[in-house]
Amino acid sequence: MKLKKIHLITAQIVCKTGLHIGGSDAEIHIGGIDNQVIKNPITHEPYIPGSSLKGKIRSLLEWKSGIVQQGPLGWSEYVKEENEGRKKEVLKVLQLFGVGGSQTLTTQQAELVGPCRLAFWDCSLSEDWVRSVKNDNLLLVEAKTENTIDRITGTAKHPRQTERVPAGAVFDFKLSCKELDTDENWLPYIIKSLRLLELDSLGGSGSRGYGKIRFENIKVDGEPIPNEWLQASPFE
Repeated sequence: MKLKKIHLITAQIVCKTGLHIGGSDAEIHIGGIDNQVIKNPITHEPYIPGSSLKGKIRSLLEWKSGIVQQGPLGWSEYVKEENEGRKKEVLKVLQLFGVGGSQTLTTQQAELVGPCRLAFWDCSLSEDWVRSVKNDNLLLVEAKTENTIDRITGTAKHPRQTERVPAGAVFDFKLSCKELDTDENWLPYIIKSLRLLELDSLGGSGSRGYGKIRFENIKVDGEPIPNEWLQASPFE
């Protein structure tokens, strides 16, 4: 088993609706926003953690495999699965995303899984988008007020504010993929996984319309990807 190459997949993540990925508040302000987004501690600008992207895409692929459980799939789920189609899908997830450190594999099992192929980068806001927002004297985040509805009276109560990155925001996306000499071509499968995320949502409150995104200007090693990769259904 030999490492042949490390591919770099780049793109822009465009927010079609407001995005909320929560962060911890260093201070509590009276009358302040209840749920703030995660921000870079140096620049104080919102960003998308690579862990959020990795966790959501892995979760979607595990649902797609037909085998899902409370925690991430591991080697034991691969061994127990009897359906060959689902077994192959589980192995793909393990090869791309890795297995937990608590799982002990034999040498033969470790060779089958190999090293984790994917490395997700934290996504910072596009410098061009930040510049345009500041030139227009606008803010990088918005405060959205929400309420609960009394089912009997139909009135709104308990208002609360949630901080979001507004629709139209642009983030720079990077993803590294190791290619081993024993590997299949992972790149079309990875592009399908990004399309799968576009059909769902990223961050919190996706069922309420938050976190709808799209990937634009996707490139692999600096070159645009083939149109058939973009047009292929993620469920094929």
